[in-house]
Amino acid sequence: MFLLGSQRCGTTAFAHALNRAFHDVGGHFTVNGKLPYLLDRWLTPQDLSDRHLRADEILHALDRRPPDGAGVDRWRARVEESLRTAAREVAEGTAGNDATVLAQRILAESNLGLPCWGDKYNEYLLHLPWLNAALPDARYVMLIRHPLEAARSMLRWAGDRPWAPATEESALGKWAAWNRHWLDFAPNIPSHRRLVIEYQALCRGEEIRRLEEFTGLDLRPYIAGLTPRAPAAELDADLPPEVAAVWQALRQASHPNGAAPASVHSTTSQE
Repeated sequence: MFLLGSQRCGTTAFAHALNRAFHDVGGHFTVNGKLPYLLDRWLTPQDLSDRHLRADEILHALDRRPPDGAGVDRWRARVEESLRTAAREVAEGTAGNDATVLAQRILAESNLGLPCWGDKYNEYLLHLPWLNAALPDARYVMLIRHPLEAARSMLRWAGDRPWAPATEESALGKWAAWNRHWLDFAPNIPSHRRLVIEYQALCRGEEIRRLEEFTGLDLRPYIAGLTPRAPAAELDADLPPEVAAVWQALRQASHPNGAAPASVHSTTSQE
């Protein structure tokens, strides 16, 4: 199961709750594990043709910003063992010629023996077709947050983030660009493999029942402590039309009966 969401939408805090829940039933949920993302980037048909799988680059990327959560050290050790074995086979020409099949094997070996496993990494939103090809039975929880809340949280970011937007307008644009990937992808997978929930509703405890039905896990003890990092943005504030359209579509997807619970405003039209 993958937890999806654009940057600053509460996915990290929620991922830590899922990590504890999975861990307590013998599974593993990685917080920012990003292994599938790295495999898509570094395991290509050309790499197999050249007999050169850059396991060292993948491991370096894992360690530069290490994944988090209970059980992560054991998971990291299994990942390295699988990658090193695969890299040798690629060099020897015995790994086959299908990059997706080899990625599937690495993912399976990295989570061998676990009754359930998953990961959260925001950039998965940019790699959904690859995820679906590599893991055709995977399920997805998409966490959405009001675009103004997310944008203003982006602007409060500290640290070295050269890819971070610098204005509210650009932050809203990035939010919309990332979330459009979900809107394009979701209709291509069956409804039992996807769930869309709202950040504020999650923090209020209103999404626990749907999440428990979707995951088959008792999540209430783990989610109960989630609180929003900032007050809710003004839901009637003006949004650029293209951002308002994305937000409206996401809210409709999150509502069980298919109807968005409230109106959304843009700078060109008011409901």
